[in-house]
Amino acid sequence: MLLASTAACSDDDAVDSDEEARRAYLGLDESIAKSLTLGFAGFNAASSANIPPQMTAGILGGTLLITGQVDQGSSDNKGMRLKVGMVDYTDGTVVIEGEDEEINITYDTDADVTLQPALTLSLKNIPTGTLEGTLIGTYQMDGDIIGETTLNLTFAGTLQDSGGMVIRAPGTTTVTGTVTSGEGTYNVDLTL
Repeated sequence: MLLASTAACSDDDAVDSDEEARRAYLGLDESIAKSLTLGFAGFNAASSANIPPQMTAGILGGTLLITGQVDQGSSDNKGMRLKVGMVDYTDGTVVIEGEDEEINITYDTDADVTLQPALTLSLKNIPTGTLEGTLIGTYQMDGDIIGETTLNLTFAGTLQDSGGMVIRAPGTTTVTGTVTSGEGTYNVDLTL
């Protein structure tokens, strides 16, 4: 595959161009919404400061685990300090838009929870107010691209009451920021 040979050109196999940084992100794209959904599931299930661990599988394999803490009390404003753990996570083949090319990447995060990507959310005027937050951290890649990719993303959106549970209002969460790896940078700007 052309991508595999291109990705392996550098001595350290790191992603070394803006296009390859974009490709590194594309394999993580679905996991962003999943991470937020799991974070809210943990928020709604929490009976103490620690949320119950929330896990899902990648479409093709591996696991995504959200752990962490949420503010307790009766305030309408709460914060979540979460960690994103991945083991052999993959959502399968990604088709590169506009090209006749497919890539497969598997992602892992550090086994040490303190070093895992941090998903931090601030919920205001619960249950129908707003959310703001960040996802910052490094993911290890294997497959058609080998190396590290670092996300530095910002979220903003609207909350929704779902029968006594707090969720993200569909179609209202903007995600902006950068993905870097090697010498490459990709600018993210999407709505979930």
